[in-house]
Amino acid sequence: MVNLPIAYSNKKVTPFGGMSLMKRFVDKTGIREYLGQLDIPQPGSNRGYPGEQIIEAFWLSIWTGASRYIHCDWLRYDKVLQSIFGWEQMPSQSTYSRFFGKFSQKRNTEVFPKLQHWFYDQISIDNITVDFDSTVITRYGNQEGSAKGYNPNKRGRNSHHPLMAFVGQTRMVANAWLRPGDTADSSSCKAFMQETFDEVLRDKKVGLVRADSGFYTEELMSYLEAEHYKYIMAVKMYPNIKSTVWGLKEWVDLSKGIQLSEMIFSHEKGKPRRYIVVRKQVDIRPNATGKELFEDMPGYRFSCYVTNLELPLDQIWNIYNSRADCENRIKELKADFGLENFCLQDFWATEASFRFIMVAYNLMSLFRHFALNHHNRATLKTLRFH
Repeated sequence: MVNLPIAYSNKKVTPFGGMSLMKRFVDKTGIREYLGQLDIPQPGSNRGYPGEQIIEAFWLSIWTGASRYIHCDWLRYDKVLQSIFGWEQMPSQSTYSRFFGKFSQKRNTEVFPKLQHWFYDQISIDNITVDFDSTVITRYGNQEGSAKGYNPNKRGRNSHHPLMAFVGQTRMVANAWLRPGDTADSSSCKAFMQETFDEVLRDKKVGLVRADSGFYTEELMSYLEAEHYKYIMAVKMYPNIKSTVWGLKEWVDLSKGIQLSEMIFSHEKGKPRRYIVVRKQVDIRPNATGKELFEDMPGYRFSCYVTNLELPLDQIWNIYNSRADCENRIKELKADFGLENFCLQDFWATEASFRFIMVAYNLMSLFRHFALNHHNRATLKTLRFH
């Protein structure tokens, strides 16, 4: 057997020395200086933490593995990491709770669109694709806004039902709102889109909008057309749409087990629009997405999309399919950035932390892109390992 010597040292060490790279990157972005220009809550005494430091410390906690407020206390004992970031000490769990508790609906509406606009103003990219989606965040308490609604994974549990917008080319979040769990899919969607386009991305050209079926309403389609946005949107299979799909006779074979067709349909007395229908044969493609719509046509799953693009059927379907990457972004936010677990009793406090998590995600995405060339698609867990 080999005797391994064990020794103790007074030298301070940290497992997160690589965060010195992130510190230099954050300094280069100038985001801390910009936070000082926003309506961020500040301490009432000279012993309190500046709001910018609390936000930075919150981001650092997430980047190093925290997924709950109590986890943020871990870094208070890491003096080397605090030295890297130039802090004498770090906030406690209660400090975060009090800080986010000072955010209101008005403050959230003023701070975060400006912050996200500033963020995208630093990125030289245009003619972007914006993906709109929603998700469900299960809650295990009676926090404000948590309610029983659509929850496919934990039926009957309270939840929040946020809206999210992603920029496809950058793999980053453009905007995010928290909503109560019993909110209807299409509720607040138009206002959310307007804030995303008119404030966050107001200096960018939006070349394409993609959205899931929760955004499928006549109001939203008319709004996008009035603003001259090109879009592809998943369709909810209402009975009148199903009956029209049933009558389709001409199908084009795209590949083995997948056929495409199109139809002209008017939704809720709206104008006629172009609909793309995809039919997938289950025995050939057992993992195919979609719904089995007809008892008289077993073994087929159907998906449907509405668009104002004039491209061929296969191109439209392929363009929409690349939107699936935003589902991976949501999964990473939940798994690596604690999106489901940073929750406070007050709704607007929870939304503030929720939206600051999005900024932490965007900063890490930029860091991946500029500083880690061959790891620019790695998850946060992988980056921590490297």
